[in-house]
Amino acid sequence: MHPIASSSYISLFSLLKLKRTLSLSLWSVSVLILVGCSDKGAQQFQMPPPEVDIISAISQDFPLTKDYVGRLSPYRSADARARVAGVVLRRAYKEGDIVQKGDLLFQIDPEPFEAALDASKAALAQAQATYTNNKIAAERARKLVAKGFVTEADLDNAEANERTAAAAVEEAKANVHTARISLDYTRVVAPITGRADRQQVTEGALVGQIDTTLLTTVDQIDPLYANFTVSITEMEQMRRAKSEDATLSKLEDVTVQITLPSKRIYPELGIVDFSASRVNPSTGAVDLRAIVPNANYDLLPGTYVTLKAGLGTLHNTFLIPQEAVLRDGSSAYVMVVDQEEKVVRHNVTTERMHQGSWLITGGLNTNDQVIVSGLQKVQPGIPVNPVPWKGNNNQPTDTSSN
Repeated sequence: MHPIASSSYISLFSLLKLKRTLSLSLWSVSVLILVGCSDKGAQQFQMPPPEVDIISAISQDFPLTKDYVGRLSPYRSADARARVAGVVLRRAYKEGDIVQKGDLLFQIDPEPFEAALDASKAALAQAQATYTNNKIAAERARKLVAKGFVTEADLDNAEANERTAAAAVEEAKANVHTARISLDYTRVVAPITGRADRQQVTEGALVGQIDTTLLTTVDQIDPLYANFTVSITEMEQMRRAKSEDATLSKLEDVTVQITLPSKRIYPELGIVDFSASRVNPSTGAVDLRAIVPNANYDLLPGTYVTLKAGLGTLHNTFLIPQEAVLRDGSSAYVMVVDQEEKVVRHNVTTERMHQGSWLITGGLNTNDQVIVSGLQKVQPGIPVNPVPWKGNNNQPTDTSSN
């Protein structure tokens, strides 16, 4: 081979080898650059911690109340009955009106009783006259026996007649009194002040023949009684309540607020004035009673009402918005942000609802950061970005039972 041609061939081969080397180097650098860019991109697109709204749990005392179903009854109820036999002449009241004690309700025919009173008065006059004669005779006999004109036996008889006549006078007086009472009983009057019910007999009816016929009933409805029951289990729970958890009111300090069937709240509070000393065997509960003012007669006996009883004060409670309290098969719980800004689950004890918030009596501590909003983005253990919740804060005023 010619020397020049050989030299040209070697140069061309060297150039090709250099080009191949450069190509491999460029490919390696490109791969490294792509790998570096991939790592940097992963770091740049990592998701930030989710933002959640939180409130700070604040311990507070809260009124302890329970709702019960009760029934209203008259403060006093008295029957107006015919206490003598006779014919009812008239009704002297308007059914449903308020009557005062002593007001005339019914008039029974008084004529037979007036006649009986007159007869008893005449018998009294006769007895008094007989007594006067016997008294004079006895006094004369006592004077004459001293002079020997009358025997001791005659004196004894005269004094016995005097005593018999005196007893007859007393009997006649009693008969007059009885006749006057019977005449008074022809006027059937209101035994108490209250609302008179409808009449049970009509004018012209013969009453009081066999027993005391019921004519009407008068109910005192100012004040009224509100009767309700508390289960023995609940009574025992309240008695076992620890002082640090609750302070129970004394019986005379327990108030009740009435809600009518129309859902209207009655403005006057009642006060519990009676608690039975034994369990009612038919209900297995303890009977309680409250006395409620009813000056305007807005409440009617027999009405079923809801009674909210103020039993005392709960201590160490928390009001947590309803949306913050979750439930699963085991218990109610809330999500709390700890000091490392990670989510922790706290099982809680819920007492009752109050104005859109749960009353929590266990499972929280003061200043726990409870998640209210953003719960769908969290689970226990993950970091979060907590911000203050801007919702309404409830204050303790009252509760209602669930």
